[in-house]
Amino acid sequence: MIENKQKQVDELVEDIKNAKTFMIVSIKNLPSKQFQEIKKSVRDDASVKLAKKNIVIRALKKFGKESILQLEDDIKADIAFVISGKDGYELAGLLAKKKTPVFARVGQIAEDDIEVKDGPTDLVPGPAISELGALGIQIAVEDGKISIKQPRVVANKGQEISGEVASILQKLNIQPFSIGLNPLVIYDIENEEIYRDIKIDSDEAAENLASSAGKALGFAQKIVYYCKETIGYLLGKANLNGEALSKLNPGEEAKGEDKEENKEGSDEESKGETGEEKTEDKAEEPSEEKNDDGEKNEEGKVESDNDGKGVEESEEKKDDVQLNKPEESA
Repeated sequence: MIENKQKQVDELVEDIKNAKTFMIVSIKNLPSKQFQEIKKSVRDDASVKLAKKNIVIRALKKFGKESILQLEDDIKADIAFVISGKDGYELAGLLAKKKTPVFARVGQIAEDDIEVKDGPTDLVPGPAISELGALGIQIAVEDGKISIKQPRVVANKGQEISGEVASILQKLNIQPFSIGLNPLVIYDIENEEIYRDIKIDSDEAAENLASSAGKALGFAQKIVYYCKETIGYLLGKANLNGEALSKLNPGEEAKGEDKEENKEGSDEESKGETGEEKTEDKAEEPSEEKNDDGEKNEEGKVESDNDGKGVEESEEKKDDVQLNKPEESA
């Protein structure tokens, strides 16, 4: 008996030494049939083992690395051990693909929000109407079948599944749970690193990767970054731009250039003429003033001449009067 236990310990230690990843997985609620099927399906990539707690702890201590002893607290009931030469997260992704969807059972804890989608169902009117109404699900009867009008969350994450919820989920053929080997702890043997709280969603990861790749490609095209993924787009765009430029009429371009040159020349000529007119105006203004003054002087001279003649005539008349007076007195 003792020799058999020691043999199990030695075999486990040897398997760990020759591996890259040591993983503790949960097998809670996993039927024996599914366990054997999964074990068989991953045989080429990993070794799945069941062992008692004391055997495993003895093997960890004998392994000789201080860091692996931190796993003692993670060794509990309903667990198994997966030993593989693959990377820990690669192994977790492989195990995630081996899971089988199952119906909810009363008392199970919802791992995520469980939602009933809107749309037609295969349920006929009858007791199901009141069962759906009790869960707050809005329905209508269409073509003799029950149709759900709006989506409804029937169990929140962390909530216990009730009998009513389990019943209606089964009638609607909704399988919110999956069974398989659920990774709890990953121990990287080479780097002596421990990873917990492992959640692998390959579909979500693929969507995120595709979204990130699309954004990166769009950015690379925008900044004209040449690489294998963008060169086709960039060459095509350059070709289209070249064709658009080749369709332009060279004659029209030349005419446009001539018009611009003529316009510039006319603008310069008009500026020159304007400058000449201004200089002529400035030159003519003083002469006009002189002429005006000259005319004024001549007019003044004529007036003065006329005034002089008037004075002489008046003096002559005065002399005549004086000469005539003695004659009258005589």
